[in-house]
Amino acid sequence: MFFDRPDSGELAVLVHLDLSRSDDSDDPREFEELVLSAGGDPVAFLTGQRQSPTSNFFIGSGKLDELKQLVQLHGAQLVIFNHVLSPSQERNLEQELECRVLDRTGLILDIFAQRARTHEGKLQVELAQLRHMSTRLIRGWTHLERQKGGIGLRGPGETQLESDRRLLRGRITTIEKRLEKVRKQRDQGRRSRQRADLPTVSLVGYTNAGKSTLFNIITEAGVYVKDQLFATLDPTMRRVELDGVGAAVLADTVGFVSHLPHKLVEAFRATLEEAANADLLLHVIDAAAEERDRNIEAVVEVLDEIGAGEIPSLKIMNKIDLMGLPARIDRDDSGLPVAVWLSAHSGEGVDLLLQAIAERVGRDMIHQTYSMAGIDVAASGRLRSRFYANNAVLAEGYNDEGVMQLELRMPRSDFCRILAAENLKEADVEIAVSATG
Repeated sequence: MFFDRPDSGELAVLVHLDLSRSDDSDDPREFEELVLSAGGDPVAFLTGQRQSPTSNFFIGSGKLDELKQLVQLHGAQLVIFNHVLSPSQERNLEQELECRVLDRTGLILDIFAQRARTHEGKLQVELAQLRHMSTRLIRGWTHLERQKGGIGLRGPGETQLESDRRLLRGRITTIEKRLEKVRKQRDQGRRSRQRADLPTVSLVGYTNAGKSTLFNIITEAGVYVKDQLFATLDPTMRRVELDGVGAAVLADTVGFVSHLPHKLVEAFRATLEEAANADLLLHVIDAAAEERDRNIEAVVEVLDEIGAGEIPSLKIMNKIDLMGLPARIDRDDSGLPVAVWLSAHSGEGVDLLLQAIAERVGRDMIHQTYSMAGIDVAASGRLRSRFYANNAVLAEGYNDEGVMQLELRMPRSDFCRILAAENLKEADVEIAVSATG
């Protein structure tokens, strides 16, 4: 992976420790990519090993002295840790280093703030930032802990810090109410798609795995694409036509990253619910990445956290052009597609992907011509109306006996639901509605 180095940016010293007793030790290469994506200019990289972090500075006294020297040597304006720091650790480090200190959560929040383009995306990022900031107000406002003074403000009163926290809580409440409206609007949209029998297919995967590139090839949506982490945040949905299935909705979602901050998962829940309510997940994987298995685990972890772990998924092994491999479909013992090898960059294998999606989405579809024989005229008329309302009728005609025949294509579950409305079951089909073709 090659990232554009910013022409200008804050000089930053990066810190990464291997913690033998913790899983909070992400890939240092990904860490540097995150800093570059944020517009930072890494000038030094401090690494080391510890059994566990210290409570006051996270790093030991020796590494702290070494970090001070690096900051002074390079004139760094910022120190970024590839770990989650407590508010007291950040405050202590800033006092010792005499420069700003940022942890991994703050770094990712900053990237999200830069990438958000829609009103919803900006609200989600602001909510995550405010929740993160609420525990760190004291860092820059210790001089305001005293009580307010002035006319009408004397007496017990409240400290400036308490006032800031109260205002912060009010803003958080306001944003949460707005996002609740967004969540309800998305629910209405999903119900509309369900009423129209449009299956939803969501692209998920590690950030920079090629989801948006693949989305653009399939839908010609023109979604913003760049070789950087979290290039796009806001979900985009487009209608696509699948052979043998009909119309479906394809959704492009935000990329995941290892140890995605819980604050972001909570803030982006309205967006991530598009994946949690999908009929099929397309898990886009950078097959050429050395850390492929670790990235897959990170995505599965987030999917489990948002309640999407049990949704059927199809693995998309992307970037085969970097591996010299041909496009292909991998199938299980029953012949069901489980993985598609392709290149979103060159387009090789995209036709196989559409074929695999149609098979997975349409495996429980019916496509058959049914006769209304054995059903009274009123009931057959109601069935016909329901089938048309579900956009399931491909053709209509009558046999030699003048009995209505309908060629239907629709999910079996909806077929059974319509039959149940007339007190019929799928087991009754052979008797009440006989197949003719």
